[in-house]
Amino acid sequence: MQEGANFIGEVFRRSEAGYEAARRATCRNERLPDRYPDIIVQATSEADVIAAVRLANANGWSVGVRSGGHSWSCNHVRDGGMLLDVSRLNAVTIDRAAMRAGVGPGCRGDRVNDLLAAQKLFFPVGHCQGVGLGGYLLQGGFRWHGRAVGPACENVLAIDYVGADGALHHASPSENADMYWAARGAGPGFFGVVTRFYLKLHPRPKVIGGKFAFYTADRFEELVRWAHRVGPDVPASIELLLILSRSVPFIDGPGVMIVAPVFAGSLRAAWKDLSFMKSRPRGAKRVTPFLPMKLSAMTARVMHHYPEHHHYAVDNMWTHASFGELLPGLKRIAETLPPAPSHMLWMNWAPRATRPDMAYSMEDDVYIALYGIWKDAQGEAAASKWAVSRMTDLAPLAKGVQLADENLGERPARFMADANLARLNRLRTAHDPAGRFHPYMGGASGGL
Repeated sequence: MQEGANFIGEVFRRSEAGYEAARRATCRNERLPDRYPDIIVQATSEADVIAAVRLANANGWSVGVRSGGHSWSCNHVRDGGMLLDVSRLNAVTIDRAAMRAGVGPGCRGDRVNDLLAAQKLFFPVGHCQGVGLGGYLLQGGFRWHGRAVGPACENVLAIDYVGADGALHHASPSENADMYWAARGAGPGFFGVVTRFYLKLHPRPKVIGGKFAFYTADRFEELVRWAHRVGPDVPASIELLLILSRSVPFIDGPGVMIVAPVFAGSLRAAWKDLSFMKSRPRGAKRVTPFLPMKLSAMTARVMHHYPEHHHYAVDNMWTHASFGELLPGLKRIAETLPPAPSHMLWMNWAPRATRPDMAYSMEDDVYIALYGIWKDAQGEAAASKWAVSRMTDLAPLAKGVQLADENLGERPARFMADANLARLNRLRTAHDPAGRFHPYMGGASGGL
């Protein structure tokens, strides 16, 4: 690399040995797009990040940033410019007395959870293993126990970042406050490279676990009707989910799994909060009692739905539409459901709290996501267009989408409140006047 002799990371230019392996390693999704950066830089320190951004400035390159590679759309992989991989910035420090942690953007959420659990502390990490905290926190943070403690970005106290000027800065409510505001929700549209997040920690819930019920797919309509009815009153300690798949435990064929993760202060509180489950439709093939378990074990169970070395086509929606309004589209989802591990996720969110002022501004009563997943060409035919097609059908009923499961390159959609997006765009012009960092894919405006 021409800038700075002290750079110790790896650099791969297009057509050089190792380039394609480095490009493929930046995405967990095997459905890697045909987009080719001019150069891939694997940073190992803040100094490397500074050198990389300065090199991009010197060459007029746009910059995409990768931390964990779990973006289904691989939005960090763009044609031309620089792909800056910060996954190796993964240091963690925990200050138990101050209830704060400092984490690098490449640190995995499951690793942070393990470190915090040893000290009986908690942070709302994501549902999946291997997710780098950089992209996860920037886009909002779809998380365990988030209904009670808020989206993960709400628990970010400050950041260190390298701006478009190639200098290291700190941002907090009292310093570079505009960049702090943007970092909490801008996701892939953030115009900087975060090198460290400072997190607010919480006491660890004394009881973590879940209750599960398994039904045949012919009960799908009845189950969603029930979930819509009880959703507004489900305690904040619980994330109520329905998963529709052609492969569900204890079911011979397609089925629906009710999942009720619980984060409570005691067993008695967990049982009380789960009392709404008594009203669920009868006829389940299997129902478990409340099962206390480690959060790491719950995360491992989630990964059965998101296997490695597969292709993914994903889309989503936030909505407050009634069950009756959604039903035709939900039926179409079920009728066209591809083979497993493709699945539909329905999640009760019912946000109650007033959020602090931050870029993150898109949520609603219910979250629905579709995951088309396949291993080979035969599976691709059924799964590759399913998520986008079915979400397009339901788009008139959507408030917007969340950036964790975005597919803006194929289907632009609203992902931020209009006023927030307008403010974000003004800040982009002020802090990145040369457009050093890539905008959102697909010409997405966010406020359609």
